[in-house]
Amino acid sequence: MITLLLALGAGLLIGLSLGTLGAGGSILAVPVLVHLLGQSPAAATTGSLVVVGVSALFGAAAAARGGRVLVARGISFALVATGGSVAGAFASTRVPEQVLMLAFAALMLLVGVLMVLRLRRPARQRDAHSFADPVVTFSPTFTWDWPRALKVLLAATVTGLLTGFLGVGGGFLVVPALVLALGLPMRFAAGTSLVVIALTSAVALSVRAGVGAQPAWDVVAVLTVAAALASILGTRIAGRLDQAILTRAFTGVVLVVGAFTGAQALTAL
Repeated sequence: MITLLLALGAGLLIGLSLGTLGAGGSILAVPVLVHLLGQSPAAATTGSLVVVGVSALFGAAAAARGGRVLVARGISFALVATGGSVAGAFASTRVPEQVLMLAFAALMLLVGVLMVLRLRRPARQRDAHSFADPVVTFSPTFTWDWPRALKVLLAATVTGLLTGFLGVGGGFLVVPALVLALGLPMRFAAGTSLVVIALTSAVALSVRAGVGAQPAWDVVAVLTVAAALASILGTRIAGRLDQAILTRAFTGVVLVVGAFTGAQALTAL
């Protein structure tokens, strides 16, 4: 009973992060499953895909109703990421669990440092209705912006690899990529990233199905339902909250949990 209550509370936190920031929930799901809910690292990275994928899907639907999702661009980005997602999912079943957690801790610390650096830089504002030209156009003639296309390819592939290997959605990569490479305003990037996360998580989970350790599905179910409902709430209140304060708080959590996860993994070696 206590485990399920912990899963409920953690799921609410994960969903709110995912809904308000368009990222972040996934990087908390694995540590929650391992350190708080007693799952093995291999099982946690599989269970995380369910939590993150389902909550991202619900959050994307809520954001779409609010007019903050560009479905076609999200699907296009996710399709490019598919190869990396499949490769990462296969690779995750072939490494020791301690290595998996060390890699996850390193990722958390890297993300935390990058977020700190980003917070120290002045924010660049973009008109909420201003879009860059498409990367590829077919009319009146076929043209493509190859520098931006390479950015999209790299960001999407890395996102897919992280999703498959570590069970994270990669929203912290997707949101900047959608802003910088696809030219989406931040207002649309956060919602569109949820489409990408839902699709890449589904691909990685399909590869992992029946392979390796499986999580306690009752715990994952409670965590998933709580995260999905909270992600809907998060998308609805995102515009009313101070994003800078939310981001600072989330950055602190990521750094602390990353350091703790790394210390635990090193101790287990």
